[in-house]
Amino acid sequence: MNASETSPPATPDIRVQDAASKAHQLDIRFTGSGSEYFRIWIVNLLLMLVTLGIYYPWAKVRRLRYFHGNTLVGNEPLDFHGNPKKMLKGYALVGVLLVLYSTVGEYSPTAKLLAFLVVMALGPALLKSSMQFRLANTSWRGLRFAFRGSLKDVYRAVLPLLLPGLVMVGALTAVPNPQTPPMWYVFTLAAVGLLTLAVMPWLLWNLKRYQHSHYALASLQTTFRATPGSFYKILLQALGLALLALLIAVGVPALMFYSVKASGPVGAVGAGLGLVAGLLPLLAILAIFVALKPFVVARMQNLVWTQTGNTSLRFRSHLQFKSLLWLTLKNWLLIILTLGLYWPFAAIALARMRLQAVGVRTHVHPDTLVAQIQGSEGDAAGDAAGDLLGIDIGL
Repeated sequence: MNASETSPPATPDIRVQDAASKAHQLDIRFTGSGSEYFRIWIVNLLLMLVTLGIYYPWAKVRRLRYFHGNTLVGNEPLDFHGNPKKMLKGYALVGVLLVLYSTVGEYSPTAKLLAFLVVMALGPALLKSSMQFRLANTSWRGLRFAFRGSLKDVYRAVLPLLLPGLVMVGALTAVPNPQTPPMWYVFTLAAVGLLTLAVMPWLLWNLKRYQHSHYALASLQTTFRATPGSFYKILLQALGLALLALLIAVGVPALMFYSVKASGPVGAVGAGLGLVAGLLPLLAILAIFVALKPFVVARMQNLVWTQTGNTSLRFRSHLQFKSLLWLTLKNWLLIILTLGLYWPFAAIALARMRLQAVGVRTHVHPDTLVAQIQGSEGDAAGDAAGDLLGIDIGL
């Protein structure tokens, strides 16, 4: 690891008098239009089909430029400067890695395991490069953002997430016939699964701490003040809501059936109650599936961004669960009714709600920041890997 990975480039300090001056509120507005984005989306989709996916980097750049250009921070738009040709090379590299992983597995289980370990070992480094690339190619008023996390820190943040999978794969190598695993392996899987569930809030906090402690704009770098306990609180609330929904779904028909049975012969009423008893759990599971994600997304966005900042700059997020839930229901209903054609409009509506729930309060005058321009590009392969891993950067 070289020094450039561990220490940020020197920049002029923002003086104390700037921090002590009047606070500046930078509201975030999103001005995107569903009809405008629909044209971009449909052209991107058609060109990706015609080119068998090769057009994807250009499609992604067009999408990001549209969303960035319509995101106004303090009435000034963001911009995206990514090079699709360079991104194509990155996607090609990731594609080669995945093809090699799939190919070696056809010849030897041991070779497949080794290839899996190599891919997992490269994952954190590609994630770091992805974040560097995305932020270094995002600008505001000519200022390039930056990500200053080190390679050592990303492995500390990501490896705990990969450890359960590595344990399961390692245990599988000791099983003579994976088609009929012994009981000790089944118990090992169950134990690892329960332990992972118990520590998942901490794992998520550890990853978010790495991400949100290294965002930078000029000489300002963020810190992350949230605690693991706050993540446990949100996920326990989500678990409690799910259990409450199931309890109501099972308990209500059981009480109804008991009261009817106690009053006399069940007959046709009992058959109707049996139908209700069968439908309510299914409806409860559907309600949990629909409502839990908006609940966790709203609570997590508010927690993560409100706890991100430093002594001169702070974010505030006030995304409402009810508003996000109703928007989610509306979007999915219209997507189904239009056979998917409403998707671009749904993406615009969701982006507007989530972005406009966030504001920035800073004691540093924006003109002071503009005078301290800096930024550098990371590796485009990391940006490709970031998408394949389901991890992306949103400001």
